Amino acid sequence: MTPQETPQTPPRTPPQPTPHLTPAAAAGTWMLGDLPVRRIGFGAMRLPQTGGALVPHAVPRDRDQAVAVLRRALELGVNHIDTAAFYFSPLRSANELINRALAPYPDDLVITTKVGPGRDLSGRWQPHATARQLRGQVEENLRQLGRDHLDVVNLRIVGDDSLAERFGALAELREAGLVRHLGLSNVTPAHLAEARAIAPVVCVQNMYGLAVRPDQDAFVDACGRLGIAFVPFYAIAGTGREGGAQGGDDPRIWAVARAHGVSPAQVRIAWTLHRGPHLLAIPGTGDPAHLADNVAAGALRLSDDDLATLDLVHRAR
Repeated sequence: MTPQETPQTPPRTPPQPTPHLTPAAAAGTWMLGDLPVRRIGFGAMRLPQTGGALVPHAVPRDRDQAVAVLRRALELGVNHIDTAAFYFSPLRSANELINRALAPYPDDLVITTKVGPGRDLSGRWQPHATARQLRGQVEENLRQLGRDHLDVVNLRIVGDDSLAERFGALAELREAGLVRHLGLSNVTPAHLAEARAIAPVVCVQNMYGLAVRPDQDAFVDACGRLGIAFVPFYAIAGTGREGGAQGGDDPRIWAVARAHGVSPAQVRIAWTLHRGPHLLAIPGTGDPAHLADNVAAGALRLSDDDLATLDLVHRAR
């Protein structure tokens, strides 16, 4: 008789440790194309200066502080940074600070930048780039960031004119491998439809937030149905825009904040994230304490009553 073979016991897989959950992970993730990002990111506009941003005579921020804030953002689990070559002050450039602080870049870090606007060396605004000039702006971002391709490039526009020629130029750079994914900024639903007929769009960046541009609500929802990320800017600053939040929050926002033991800014971030899984928050700061608070807002869970109260505030504008 042939001896019966002894069955082989498969090797046991040792228990796998639970991955360390960073604070930013509490907000969940979203896919920008094929790039997974945590829904709490970091906006770099405020990084190069103290006080108001995008003005010619801004006061440069301490370089070491800016570098420390960027490194701390990654330690907190942030893996989505929003920047632009026109984010600079005398002596400081957001892109170059990002390069200095974070290069060589982690494999999971996604850097999103914008093209269209431009500033001269003195910081004064120039006319928005034409289709031919967009390649130069893309290359400027590549040089400053020290990369051979950009993860996401948003075309920012002003007005209602057609974006087909300019977006088409970026689509060609995407085909050439200089850009991985494309997005839009400061656009209308008609712009989005026009762009999607040319190339895939992974995100829309428009001004939006709690009691900030409620007329955008339908567009926000439409982006969600299309699987497109909606990335609000000035969600905290509101009408303060480049100058930052001006205070004076509605008493109902303060009431929700006190109930949770948080700040009104954190309530604004949490409300943004509650608007849908495709909403990505990119609050910016040069202050380490504010950074930690912003990221922590991703874990804030608002109740149905909270949301009903805040929606009343939102719709009142």
